Amino acid sequence: MAQWTSAVGAAQLARLLNSQQERPAGPGTRRPPAYRALADGIRLLVLEGRVPVAARLPAERELALSLSVSRTTVAAAYEALRSEGFLESRRGAGSWTAVPAGNPLPARGLEPLPPDALGSMIDLGTASLPAPEPWLTRAVQGALEELPPYAHTHGDYPAGLPALRTTLAERYTARGIPTMPEQIMVTTGAMGAIDAICHLFAGRGERIAVESPSYANILQLMREAGARLVPVAMAEGLTGWDVDRWRQVLRDAAPRLAYVVADFHNPTGALADEDQRRRLVDAARSAGTVLVVDETMSELHLDDGLELPRPVCGFDPAGSTVITVGSASKAFWAGMRIGWVRAAPDVIRSLVVARAYADLGTPVLEQLAVNWLLSTGGWEQAVEVRRGQARENRDALVAAVRRELPSWDFEVPHGGLTLWVRTGGLSGSRLAEAGERVGVRVPSGPRFGVDGAFEGYVRLPFTVGGAVADEAASRLAAAARLVETGASGATETPRTFVA
Repeated sequence: MAQWTSAVGAAQLARLLNSQQERPAGPGTRRPPAYRALADGIRLLVLEGRVPVAARLPAERELALSLSVSRTTVAAAYEALRSEGFLESRRGAGSWTAVPAGNPLPARGLEPLPPDALGSMIDLGTASLPAPEPWLTRAVQGALEELPPYAHTHGDYPAGLPALRTTLAERYTARGIPTMPEQIMVTTGAMGAIDAICHLFAGRGERIAVESPSYANILQLMREAGARLVPVAMAEGLTGWDVDRWRQVLRDAAPRLAYVVADFHNPTGALADEDQRRRLVDAARSAGTVLVVDETMSELHLDDGLELPRPVCGFDPAGSTVITVGSASKAFWAGMRIGWVRAAPDVIRSLVVARAYADLGTPVLEQLAVNWLLSTGGWEQAVEVRRGQARENRDALVAAVRRELPSWDFEVPHGGLTLWVRTGGLSGSRLAEAGERVGVRVPSGPRFGVDGAFEGYVRLPFTVGGAVADEAASRLAAAARLVETGASGATETPRTFVA
């Protein structure tokens, strides 16, 4: 029985390998042998998650033809990977990717590090902050007080607690978007919301247009749902959305869905202006595409005097084009896994019916806690604290990176939780790997793109400040030096750092 669970074609693997930008060798720098460079490239693809573990690799002759190298080079690269534990083979079954026992997967996902790794590793992989207190504790206490009547029921509310649906509808109405409770479904986080929307609207093989770059975990969710992702390039810096390009892609590709983060885009931090929002909705309506708008960052505006545009759904009064997704995870706390969908009532009904075959509903206690926050003013107070934390962290991280890595290029966003950084020609994948070795975890640019794009970028979240931000930048600089000298495979022992 074969040990592989998927396969990577020769052309696909060659395209992924060619996307890895190599920094030009400086004077006196020795280039590695061709087989070593090929082995390193495949290993990085595995560590990045762009080639999955247990994926069958092409035969040596096929890959050699696609890369225009000798079969001997490919055979030597495969043998090197086998000796390092990154490849397993069996006669008649081929060769498939593996990971050595105990080996970490740098930037494979953006999930938080386990607590036992936090003493020596600075985690820049996750754009989430600790819970704002005392509001979390107060919200849970308030929820417990409201719990007894619900405890006498079955506890399953597929559309969400009526009280929370009403509160969320009232908040949209207060923002100038008239909304009924029947237009709201409460979900288990924004990921749960988008997963439900994708399964309802975009079956396997359907096209979904996405920003390029876009939020890595959502891209992976869509891939695993079998979607065909159609990337639409973002404009440079914080200018955001090239709506003419969007109109052309929506017209030519006719995707069933399009996914955008119009408020402090993850990862670039761009904020779509009202004209971009209006034209984007018009383009989606004309193409017959459902526009899924992720508002999870919308309340994290960090600079005074910033004029915020209307929500995207405000340009779709009939409710036939835009589906809005919100969440408590970014503005309040990632551990509060409460999200929601705002859409036309018939869409909500369809989502609720489909949910019966998924998770049935969202935990009651957490819904009560969010409703307590939104109903008592605790939400506004907690989010204001969150903005202050993010602002201080952003400013500290920006200063530290500019000091330690002056060749890295970025624009400072006015909100959100992320900094999108061009790494001065260095490979983001190699930086991610070297960072793990010197004690800083950072996701590389290709995690946020489609088919190997953005190799020259990393994403830095505003999750550390003060002395920790200084140390994080220092470790990133150390990782950059390892990549520049071609020694990213060397191991340095990271210092234990206590904030």
